[in-house]
Order: sequence, then structure tokens, then C-alpha cells
Amino acid sequence: MLAADGDGGYNGPAANMDTSEETGNDGKDQKKQGTRVFKKSSPNGKITVYLGKRDFVDHLTHVDPVDGVILVDKEYLKDRKVFSHILAAFRYGREDLDVLGLTFRKDLYIASAQVFPPQPSEQKPLTRLQERLIKKLGQNAYPFFFEMPKNAPSSVTLQPAPGDTGKPCGVDYELKAFVADSIEEKAHKRNSVRLAIRKVTYAPSTPGPQPFAEASREFMMSANPLHLECSLDKELYYHGEPINVNVQITNNSNKTVKKIRISVRQFADICLFSTAQYKCPVAILETEDGFPVGPSQTLSKVYTVCPLLKNNLDKRGLALDGKLKHEDTNLASSTIMTKDTTRENLGIVVQYKVKIRLIVAYGGDLSVELPFTMSHPKPETPPPSPKPDRAQEAPVDTNLINLETSETPDSYGKDDDDIIFEDFARMRLKDHEGGDTEA
Repeated sequence: MLAADGDGGYNGPAANMDTSEETGNDGKDQKKQGTRVFKKSSPNGKITVYLGKRDFVDHLTHVDPVDGVILVDKEYLKDRKVFSHILAAFRYGREDLDVLGLTFRKDLYIASAQVFPPQPSEQKPLTRLQERLIKKLGQNAYPFFFEMPKNAPSSVTLQPAPGDTGKPCGVDYELKAFVADSIEEKAHKRNSVRLAIRKVTYAPSTPGPQPFAEASREFMMSANPLHLECSLDKELYYHGEPINVNVQITNNSNKTVKKIRISVRQFADICLFSTAQYKCPVAILETEDGFPVGPSQTLSKVYTVCPLLKNNLDKRGLALDGKLKHEDTNLASSTIMTKDTTRENLGIVVQYKVKIRLIVAYGGDLSVELPFTMSHPKPETPPPSPKPDRAQEAPVDTNLINLETSETPDSYGKDDDDIIFEDFARMRLKDHEGGDTEA
């Protein structure tokens, strides 16, 4: 996932790569690398889903396709079929409140497909990953392929309150594979697989114009106004990056400015049946440094604020980047809107603004707001490499999550197409009261 480290710095998918080691005949450890593939089996072990990654990037022009294979036990299936579907839903209430068939959930996107037996009319060319998996797993492995629309919502989690249990509210994605006679049939837990995946957005390649705002205020019995000019050093910031606010105060009034208050505020538009907006400060700076600014005086100063999740862990309802299992996350990235985007299909729209407020003696404060974008830097795409020699180090796929692994010598192929399988670890979240809740 996209995650913040302990200081809120960027720790994106490409940072979560690791390697496996094996000991050669000479007793020395040698690096053994290959393409890591996530797998998860149904409780009865009759179907297994193999997926190359869990983060799927929205490039604004298109979204990474969700592709993988499902390994099936044909003797168990008999005349039944295997289906897969992908669902994006906005959950706005706890699961334990779902009663009388009513669920606090709004489905935003859903797509389904029959995986086995394959339907010739729906078959698509195999991706490189699917070709390698089918070659390794055999003829009982069948591919699936989903293309999400480019205006599909991004994964966002609303921070729960201390003591809240169960699945948190927010927009999440689920990939599901199950055995049934028809796609409308209810899936049974024993022969179905559910995987949490995530759609993420990186910072746009071209940032917007430098934010700038100015405002003036006139006071009674004062011939001239109090004037405030503010700007940011740029429009696009990465998570954990400090924000420099340039403030210019020209006080031609007869009032005295006592201090300044600068706050970074997150605005979350909840797009359900009607739109409601929630705002929450994520960084606050209040100072008297350089003040008071009396009549006929000026002040020019640069202030620095840095919004971090670690300073806002107690704020319920704060929008965070989609969370997978136990991983650390960060404040939600800004929602990138295009002319084709429909707000109602996004579930949650996140924006950020810096508010600068001058506290004036005896009332009459003056303030301005500067909108900006906060996101993750787009990882650099490594240049294509030739097939590596087994004795040399080779690059591994990105978008990897550090999970429990069950690596055995069988995990490695006997040819140069090495695939390393990692189980989806069945991890549990510790709630604030010390109890366990399934993630």
C-alpha cells in the first residue's frame, strides 16, 4: 500500500520490496529473486486465487487492470462453475448495525465474470503474468481480467474512534472468487475467496499554479484598511513534506494585529444521497512571533506547517488513504477531479486548504484560504531489463506488501521464470481495548 513511515514520509509500494535467500552447495547465502505473486485459497482449499499486486494505480487516462488466475479442483466442481467479481463500495455504518436486510453500504462499482468453464466470447489475450502462472500451475489454472473505469473511486478509509470494532467506514475494493451454479447464487464461505485490494492515485505530472490570495478589511474610524497577502511555495505537496506559507501584512488601519493562526484543513465531501462536507484541521500553528503589528507597520515572514497523521490519531472521521490489513497509512490524498468525473460515483471527495487568520485586537479578524494538492510521488518506472542470469540480481515487481510468507523450495521454478508465492496473511487488528478484530 501507499504508506507513511514513522515521520509521515513517503513509503510507497516500491519501498516494500524484499528478496529471498537460499543457501547454495558451497554453504554461502545467495540472493534469489523473482516475481512475487500473492495467493489465497478458499477454506476447503478447492479454489486458489493468484494475484500479482494489491495496489492498482489510476493514471487518470486509465487504471491498471486487475489480472490473475484461479486454480480450480475440477473433481470438486463437477457441474458447477467458478465466478469472480470486483466490488467498490462505500460503507457508511458499522457491519454490526446491518439488520433486517438493510446494509449501511452504497455500491459504487461492480463487475462480474465467469472464470470456469471459460466463455470464448469473453476471453482476452493473456497478460505476461497470466502466461507465467498458467505455465507454472498447469491446465487447471484459468485467467480473469477486469478493467476498472478511469472515473472509479479511490480507496479511502475514515478513521474510527478509539474502541470502534469491525470494518471501518470508507470506500474499499474487494475481489471475490466463488463456486456456484449461477452468478446470482449466494456464495458459501467454504468455497469462496475474498481479497482486499486498493485503487490509488499518484500526484499529477503537471502541478497547478502557485496558490495566492489577498484580502483587505476596513474598520470604523479608520481611513485605510488592513491588507493581507499570502502564498504557498508550490501547489503540489507529497505526504510528510512541510508546507511553507509566505505571509505579507500591511497594516494601514488604526487596529493592532495581535497574532497569526495558520491551519491546514482537510475537507471531505461525503457523496451519498445528498452531499455533506466535513472539515478537520490536521496541522495548526498559532504564534506571536513578530507581533504585535501596530498601525502603519508591516510584517513579511514565512511560516512552516506539516500535516501528519501521527498528530491526528484521535480524530474520528478523518479521511485516510485506503488501508490494507495492519499496515500504517497516511492522510488521504487529494481527489483528482477531471471534466468526466461524477462526484456521486466517488463516495468521498478529499481536498486540502491552508487557512491564514490574523487575530486583531478588539475583534474584526481577517483571513484567507489557499487550496493545494497533497498526494504521493509517482514511482519511477525502471527500464526494461533482459532475462537475468540466475547468478545475478534481478529486479522484482513493485506494489508488494510485506506479509507473512510461506516460502519453500517448491516456491521457485526450475527455469529462469522464477515466481515466488506469498500467502495472503490472515492478520487481525488490535483494537484500542486490546481485543482482536478481523481485518
